[in-house]
Amino acid sequence: MTTVSAALRLQRLVADDPALALLRAEHAPIIVALLSRLLGGEVRRRPAEEFIDLVDADLDALRPHFELPQTGKAYAAAWRAAGWLVRRPAAEARAETVELSPAALRAIRVFEQLEQPRATATESRLMTIRDQVQRLAIETDPDGARRREALERERAAIDAQIRAIGEGRFEPLDAARTKERVAEILRLAEDVPSDFQRVRFRFDELNHELMASLLDADESQRTVLEDIFRGVDLIEQTDEGLTFAAFSALVLDAERSEAFEADIASLLERDLGDAMSMSERRFLRTFLRELKLHSHEIHGVLAEFARGLRRYVQSQDFQRDRALQRSIRAALATALRAAEHVKPFHASGVELPLTSVELSSIGALTAHDPSEFAIDEHVVAHEPGLADYEQLKALARDTEIDFEELTGVVNARLRGAEALTVAQLLADWPATQGVASVVGLMTLAMQHGSVSGDETETLVWPGVDGTTRSAVVRSHRFVERIPT
Repeated sequence: MTTVSAALRLQRLVADDPALALLRAEHAPIIVALLSRLLGGEVRRRPAEEFIDLVDADLDALRPHFELPQTGKAYAAAWRAAGWLVRRPAAEARAETVELSPAALRAIRVFEQLEQPRATATESRLMTIRDQVQRLAIETDPDGARRREALERERAAIDAQIRAIGEGRFEPLDAARTKERVAEILRLAEDVPSDFQRVRFRFDELNHELMASLLDADESQRTVLEDIFRGVDLIEQTDEGLTFAAFSALVLDAERSEAFEADIASLLERDLGDAMSMSERRFLRTFLRELKLHSHEIHGVLAEFARGLRRYVQSQDFQRDRALQRSIRAALATALRAAEHVKPFHASGVELPLTSVELSSIGALTAHDPSEFAIDEHVVAHEPGLADYEQLKALARDTEIDFEELTGVVNARLRGAEALTVAQLLADWPATQGVASVVGLMTLAMQHGSVSGDETETLVWPGVDGTTRSAVVRSHRFVERIPT
């Protein structure tokens, strides 16, 4: 592989891998701390609502030190979109659960290794490698004689140890080596739950891949459909399925499980000093039980996947989806041929009516709260009484022009004059209704007087608020009394 191809491959990995995206995220330390504490310890899965509440509580404690403007719900949605959280329906309730994705587990493990780097080589690790190499060499040797010699040497070494114990010539492992081997055992054991998580995630991918292969099945792939109808669990026939089945058989084996639990119990009863903390002892005590739970859960997932595949193939949905896929592919092929002659922006003349249904998230809905519409104030009942003439007159005066008053004022001013303009009248008579009186005088002048075509005059009157106002209008003139 050339340097260029390796660099391009790694560049694509950096752009697409969610684990690397978490490592370079803006708030990577905060995200890793939250996810590791809430989903990376003894509790590997939580109800979604509980997880959001815990994130909100931690955010309140973090905000004095960091700028974290969003809510726990918003951050959880962003983490799920980034591929760090996996949301699944809960089997026992109508709710959802969240757990860490394999990518998030890898990123958290990188932080743990950087924070607490392990020794490059330890005696226990080298012994593990040596034992595995030795056993592999024996079990893969096609020569029966050599295999027998190797097993006899192994038996002789065991017999020598037994004789030494019988003669009292043995010493328990010293504290330093005990601590080192305990650390190596815990390191290997801590990786197992993450391995289960990756297997579960891979089975999800295999389920989707099988769904896609069923839709793509043609006459030459009829065996896929036949296997489904015969009830063959195709997922269990994959490499991941076979590996998990072998591991699960080892974990669920009653004899080996009893021996393993007995060894752990005897180890925990001994005084190992500071070789193990209380949390590590608790982890080892529940290790096999957790493995059995994970194994049982994944077996249930495999069974559900297989049943789902069979139900899907036997339903009408499968036929409809295949017909839809064929139609889409035919349309794409036609579009590809048409692209050689028709530009993408060419008007097709076909109108597609859009749906009138408004699509929105269920989170945008607001629950009806009857208390918001409850009336807690006492309704005051007003009994009807007798109407007062003066009050009604004042109400009418506030809403209508008092032409009777204006007619009397104009006639009184015309007794000693031949003509009178509106401006002259307003000069010595205050408009009692403000602008309403001015409009009323101009109306009477137009009906019973004259309006100049080119002569203007300035009207000045006090408003009802006491402010003096003015306006320039054509001259309005009264020349005779107004009939009453």
